[in-house]
Amino acid sequence: MGSTVLSLRIDGELLDRLRSHAAKRGMSVQDYVVRTLIREDFDERFKTAVDETEKFYGEADEEPVAATATDTPRDHVRPSAGIA
Repeated sequence: MGSTVLSLRIDGELLDRLRSHAAKRGMSVQDYVVRTLIREDFDERFKTAVDETEKFYGEADEEPVAATATDTPRDHVRPSAGIA
């Protein structure tokens, strides 16, 4: 995979903050910005995948159709559970 040049014009204060963030991580500003963009892109792709999975299988929070008001919630654990 080749690389391409991207030129940005940014505010001086923003550049100073980017330099500070990059320095804390021992990185160049360029590396810091690229990593931030890659992370943001991954987050968006991951969220899209989760949304598509939920559409296919249904929401994880949904109760089963057979559940009634008298059923104990699945995530409820009695404090004495497992204690003899």
